[in-house]
Amino acid sequence: MNASSYSYLSRKRILVTGGTGFLGRHLTRALADIHSQALWSIGRADVNLLNSEHTKQAFREFRPDIVFHLAATVGGIGANRNQPGRFFYENLKMGIELLETAREMNTEKVVVTGTVCAYPKIVPLPFKESDLWNGYPEETNAPYGLAKKMLLVQAQAYREQYGMNAIYLLPANLYGPGDHIDLQNSHVIPALIQKIFIAKTELRDTVVLWGSGNATREFLHVRDAVRGLMLAAEYYNEPAPVNIGAGVEHSIREVAEMIAEEMNYKGEIVWNSEMPDGQPRRCLNTTLAQDKFGFKAEIDFRIGLKDTILDIVAKLQPDKIAAHKCTATTRA
Repeated sequence: MNASSYSYLSRKRILVTGGTGFLGRHLTRALADIHSQALWSIGRADVNLLNSEHTKQAFREFRPDIVFHLAATVGGIGANRNQPGRFFYENLKMGIELLETAREMNTEKVVVTGTVCAYPKIVPLPFKESDLWNGYPEETNAPYGLAKKMLLVQAQAYREQYGMNAIYLLPANLYGPGDHIDLQNSHVIPALIQKIFIAKTELRDTVVLWGSGNATREFLHVRDAVRGLMLAAEYYNEPAPVNIGAGVEHSIREVAEMIAEEMNYKGEIVWNSEMPDGQPRRCLNTTLAQDKFGFKAEIDFRIGLKDTILDIVAKLQPDKIAAHKCTATTRA
């Protein structure tokens, strides 16, 4: 990471919420590389962002100039279906408390990460930021997506009334080394890798995957996502939401076949079409990010996928995955 590109960030005291998560860990390392004046990275075990007083105490202790709000309650399709109230409440509550505390403490800038799940279920591709309010999200993820989208409303309202410099970013589905490999809460790519790894390790002739395989997703390497967040924090100061993505969609079937090929799995991939696909298609228009702060994804998907497979397979051991055998869902 070139520190000279981030002269603003390097002079600031920075707080990262969700710092123990996949994106948060990568962002924290990148911010450390540019020698920010002071850097705090917190996870759920450090500060309960659902508690107003805990949030305020963290701000009083850290006195951040800039906050990256990455903290979120997330899960797979099954978790979203079974706990919609929790997903709505916790994501909305954390964001509301954080933005209100940032206002009270006169925090200089807040970078809020939203979710591609906030987009309407049916919308022209690629998704443009101007289409964000043109329909209801895909039902499975709607409580989560709408909770995160309300933080855009809050950020814009606080900008208008209080002059808060809060920006809102919409990253695509993330992947890359260091992602979680718990099937209950995994992103789709590590879940596919783990299922195919199990099938290969146990010499199975088939591996059963959820859905039809026809749904599409856009995948953004976590290192590209980090660069997008940092460029936005450095250069972007406007109220409009901005997509952070690669601008290329892949079907889940295509991704599963790539993974099987890279892992030399020769068995048959069977699609359980009785299980939900989630949103039919996802792909982001990334023009605004390039125009406003010069962001463009750089990491080729196939190369990034190979690195991700190597990282996850190195962590997987047969005795550690027995309890996870294909009883859970994946988050796409």
